[in-house]
Amino acid sequence: MRCTCLLHGIMSKYIVDPVIYSIYLTDRKTMPHPSKFQREDDGGQHIMSRARNKGSAVSDDDLRDLSSKIAGLWRFLGRELKIPQRALDRIGSNNPGDVTAKCYQSLLYWRKNSANPSKQVLKDARRAMNIDTEERSDSSSDRQGDHKVHPVTERQRLASSSEKAGMWRYLGKELHIPKSVLDNIEMKPSREAVNRCHDVLLQWEQTTSEPPRLVLKQAQKKVDEIYAGLEEKLARALKMTYKKQYDAIQPIPYIRDRLYRIDRIFVEGGVKVLVAGSWERLTSYQDILKDERATLLRVIEGDPGYGKSTLALEFAYDWGEGVKGSSVENVRILIILRLRQLGGVQSIYQAIKWFLLSEENVNVSDIKAVIESCHSVKIILDGHDEYPDRDSENQSDIRKLVMREMFKNLNVSLTTRYLPKHYDQSARRYKLTGFDDRARDEYIRKAVVGDAGEQAVRRVKQKLNDNPILSDLCDVPLIFVMFAHMAHEKKDFRKFKSVTEFFRYMISCFHHHLLSKMRDTNVGQMRRFENDHASLDQMAFDGLSKEHQQLSWSEEEVRSQLGDDCCEYYVRLGILIKEEVSAGVEIRFYHKLFCEWFAAHHLARLLAGDWNPSVLEYVHPYDLQYLYRFACGLSQDSSERLINYLQDLPGGDKFTILCLLEQTGDLDKFVNVVSDLCKKTLEISGDDNKLMQRSTLQLLEIASSHGVPTVCLHVDACLSEAVTAGGNILLNSGLHVPPSSTLETIEITGKGPDIPEEKMIGLLAYAEKCEKLRKLTFEGKQLLIPVSVQAETIPPSLKTRNIEVLLHSLEELVYHLNLIEGKWVKHGTGTVRIRDVGLRGNNKDEHEWRVRELTRASAAGIPISCLHLDRCVSEAVTASGNILLYSGLHVPPSSTLEKIEITGKSLDIPEQKMTELLAYAGECERLEKLTLQCLVPLSAIPAEQIPPSLKTRNIVVLLLSLEELVYQLNLIQGKWVKHSSGTAQIGGYVELNRGTEIGWRVRELTRASAAGIPIARVDIGGCSTVADQSGSSLALRRSQLSLPILSTLQKLRIRDIGRRMDNTEVVGILSYTARCTAVKELVFASFLGSPMQLPDRVQGAESILSTLKSRNVTVKWDISSSSSCSWTYLDLLSGRWETEDRRRRKGCLIS
Repeated sequence: MRCTCLLHGIMSKYIVDPVIYSIYLTDRKTMPHPSKFQREDDGGQHIMSRARNKGSAVSDDDLRDLSSKIAGLWRFLGRELKIPQRALDRIGSNNPGDVTAKCYQSLLYWRKNSANPSKQVLKDARRAMNIDTEERSDSSSDRQGDHKVHPVTERQRLASSSEKAGMWRYLGKELHIPKSVLDNIEMKPSREAVNRCHDVLLQWEQTTSEPPRLVLKQAQKKVDEIYAGLEEKLARALKMTYKKQYDAIQPIPYIRDRLYRIDRIFVEGGVKVLVAGSWERLTSYQDILKDERATLLRVIEGDPGYGKSTLALEFAYDWGEGVKGSSVENVRILIILRLRQLGGVQSIYQAIKWFLLSEENVNVSDIKAVIESCHSVKIILDGHDEYPDRDSENQSDIRKLVMREMFKNLNVSLTTRYLPKHYDQSARRYKLTGFDDRARDEYIRKAVVGDAGEQAVRRVKQKLNDNPILSDLCDVPLIFVMFAHMAHEKKDFRKFKSVTEFFRYMISCFHHHLLSKMRDTNVGQMRRFENDHASLDQMAFDGLSKEHQQLSWSEEEVRSQLGDDCCEYYVRLGILIKEEVSAGVEIRFYHKLFCEWFAAHHLARLLAGDWNPSVLEYVHPYDLQYLYRFACGLSQDSSERLINYLQDLPGGDKFTILCLLEQTGDLDKFVNVVSDLCKKTLEISGDDNKLMQRSTLQLLEIASSHGVPTVCLHVDACLSEAVTAGGNILLNSGLHVPPSSTLETIEITGKGPDIPEEKMIGLLAYAEKCEKLRKLTFEGKQLLIPVSVQAETIPPSLKTRNIEVLLHSLEELVYHLNLIEGKWVKHGTGTVRIRDVGLRGNNKDEHEWRVRELTRASAAGIPISCLHLDRCVSEAVTASGNILLYSGLHVPPSSTLEKIEITGKSLDIPEQKMTELLAYAGECERLEKLTLQCLVPLSAIPAEQIPPSLKTRNIVVLLLSLEELVYQLNLIQGKWVKHSSGTAQIGGYVELNRGTEIGWRVRELTRASAAGIPIARVDIGGCSTVADQSGSSLALRRSQLSLPILSTLQKLRIRDIGRRMDNTEVVGILSYTARCTAVKELVFASFLGSPMQLPDRVQGAESILSTLKSRNVTVKWDISSSSSCSWTYLDLLSGRWETEDRRRRKGCLIS
């Protein structure tokens, strides 16, 4: 026990991280005593002052910037920011070996939990670490020539390790550390760059008796110069590589003589972000990387052809050309890797060298040094679904990035068709939703017709309107791009009934364009490849049907399988692409859609024979829907087998519908398939793209025209604001749901809180047109209690057919519409009651529909058990007889409300506002109880200001103090009294420390003292406590507050780390203690030095000591950090400080 106290004292005195001290205990030869760490210079001022300071808000980039520079000081900084020790320990254990991540996570914790997470607070923390003073002292020492004897402190070592940590080898060379030693440091497993840099400095110090600071500063300056050159060289080389890529975009594969720069053809499509389980639309693609809500991993999902790779190239263009206002404008290094090229590549640094810097004189170690040192790096991994090693268990750098096990402080974005099998579950998800009408029009003007004018634009759009099947398909940017260019160039552009027809026509255009440019002697030889491509079909299908899809092949393998002539032909055609990879030259399809087209031909041939369904074991329709659709469209005879196969798959119904619609002939043979599909619930979801929604609508129309009963249509979160138009249900995609003569049930769910009366009338009119409809249901997590519908607006046929109209409200209550009276009544037995309604924070949207719910419940006479207002009541508390919220909304009195609870950690209700709040309670006719969480205690309220109705109804008004004391308002006298037996007391101890809680703590203590409530103990720490000369208050200097005399305080403990006290300060605190008449013990703790370093007696305090002596007050000083004795006591008779042993010998200490 004694040893533990001593260890704690040593660490307290010298402010040493426990991890550092444990290193000292295990290796005293290489580690200086903790006293060497005593608040000496660490260069942190220079580091922190470079953090950006634009405004008061602290952004994610600010935190990442700071983390990369000052990582080694994360515990020191965390303590200054008042992060609890348990939180720091948890952060440390959750991020083993990665101090940058520890620093970043601790700063995130501070920003989330602090009441004032501003840059000014960070500056204050820096000052509190005494960095300013020490750095100035350093500069002075340097000028005086004393730098030669100043040793490097631990804080300097940690700061130096954090700043440009990846340059540790260069630093070692500048400090003349042998290469063999550096190699041994690099061989240590699981070491971050900052750890290696720290090892370098320790190794250097072992070879020098007293390492001077100037030597280290000169070495760091040289390393900074080297780094600046390497970073500039790497950035320049990357921009050259990206420029070659974004300057040569080929919208249509076969048009080789017309290349575009990315900005000529890039058009923003739709982007959504997943927030709290629902997809929200983003304003721009730039918001993906600007999104401050995002974690460090962003997953960008998109179906085939939706522009994932084009988006990555647009980011490359924005960075390379320095586009103002872009999300990568201020990024120092941008890494964009095409994952399909990285099969078998373990190191990301090697991948960068091979595929982004192959022609530049930048070696792998330089790349690694820059990335590990640069504080502004973004990485985009393009095409994870095409990554050859995506399902491998090999611990490649790509896998580590996706799992957030590497570069935890860097922004990493990932594009993919579908979510990876293994990825960091905290990632922010984005989804590309394709082209809308605006984006299509912009592309036609920008990249297709050029200066041809609006008439040319209208011609292309008219061809699209003439092809309704392509209208939805052209939401897919890749398909629309090819369609637009072909429609503009070909006057005889035809109409299509399916996506298969369009693709067949498009491929034929490719062949025609190439053959028209060949010599006549070569045309006949090459034309055979247009129709005879069985080998290519099989190669494509074999690649897609593997457990781990193969999307590229070596050039030798392709030539062997197809033959040289066929291979060259399809490369010239643009459908096959040659590409440099780590193993040499590989050949891939221009896009995965083309691979699916040729694979579908092989599947159609398999289906026509004796096929085995096992060949489709790994051909998942979620990933390869076009392969299935093309196969059904290519062969009507074999499509029935494939449709039956899809029906048996979990969730295969949607794909069955898509494949069914590829049939361009008579659908009578598929009526049984339609019937099977319609026996299940058909769903139109807001998460579906327009193509998927239209396919479900087409199935509804087929069922209706063929008299096939449709059990249920579920419309989920996709109703437009207008709800209905022209007698149809209107979706937010712009599609219409026409009435169905065979539909039996409609279920409508959504996120919105309300269905206004006029929209409800429109839905009832739609229901009337569905001849077989029996039930209409509304359901949603935020649906409010419904309003009545005027009886005369309800269609008469609904009444005669006795259609059931139900509504499930957010309180899990079910109402049904009385079609005769137009009123909503509770469905089933029991009493309608709303249990609890909670309002929190300042979310205006949430407050708005909650207040509306209260108002409706009150108007309908529905009892409300409790209204809980948590941290949302404004400082004004009430306004115009209503409770006023931070959101600006008002909560009017409710005639059916039974209980009100108002909570808030630092809630303080002035006396005049309490009177208004009681008046509000009097207006709530059924109110039984009003509970407040507030400071303790409130002053008495004049009895005449308490509403008489509260007294006659005997309403209970309670106050829950912050110390878990309960007071009740005596409505007759207006006084607060303890709400149970026993004595009111603030037990435990109240801590006054640096932070935002001091203000209300001081108010609480002052009120408790004024009310005569005993205060067991007050701990004052880290506030630079100083008593005024009269001892009438204690000044808490760092908070600019003071603590008045507390007449009920029993024990006072003063502790202030890292500061010495003189006799004047001690006398001032003794004077304050004497005036706190109930104090029995005063303790000084954690000060530098002991009272033995003061004069041997307390001077000028004889009368004060006499007062303390008469009350038998104990005054002691904790010196366990510098002596074998735990305490030093003040002899109140002589004014001398005495050790515990001396006091015991005098018989004054009772064991």
